[in-house]
Amino acid sequence: MQAVVVQHVPFEGPGLIAPALAEAGAEVRVVRADLGEPLPEASGLDVLVVLGGPMGALDDRDHPHLANERELIARCVRRGRPVLGVCLGAQLLAAALGASVWRGPELEVGVGTVALTPDGLADPVLGPSGPELPVVHWHQDTFELPERGVPLASSTRYAHQAFRVGGSYGLQFHVELDADALARVRPHLPSGTVVAPDAARAVAAAGERILRRWAEHALAVRR
Repeated sequence: MQAVVVQHVPFEGPGLIAPALAEAGAEVRVVRADLGEPLPEASGLDVLVVLGGPMGALDDRDHPHLANERELIARCVRRGRPVLGVCLGAQLLAAALGASVWRGPELEVGVGTVALTPDGLADPVLGPSGPELPVVHWHQDTFELPERGVPLASSTRYAHQAFRVGGSYGLQFHVELDADALARVRPHLPSGTVVAPDAARAVAAAGERILRRWAEHALAVRR
């Protein structure tokens, strides 16, 4: 099984996603879109992961690779290849499937929680960790649900925090941040953002379980 992870900035890598995929039996390759590395063909991969970044999902003028990413995501979904979009990646997944993405009224950043919807509680990936998930937020952009999108989680500030379309998932929040990944991200967070060690450990512990279930689900879809 071939899994490709698309990375947009040096400090936001796959974190806990890569070991979860490897444990489930996938070969993991990271593509650095920010360095101009070519995207794969949808036909040549089994699972696609699209990570976060500070740019907007439609910021094609400054980041022309984003248009190609949206097309790759759309092709993967059409072919039944599972996609996981994280933060920016969730917005790209929504946009690739025809949904609107826009700048929200306020920044949502730091450790917090999301509440699972009834569909989220029944979801095989998120449900076992509900009814609330500890997460790291870092976004202001938000999105509509795409056609056939199933809402899985919300927060008090933004209604659409996670969704599923077929075998693909969009997570507006971060659960992939282990201690090393958080250490790389922390200097880039807005000034004054506090991530307490105990809260960070809770996010990583929950994220490890969620991502293991997601990886097993994604590879089962492709078997």
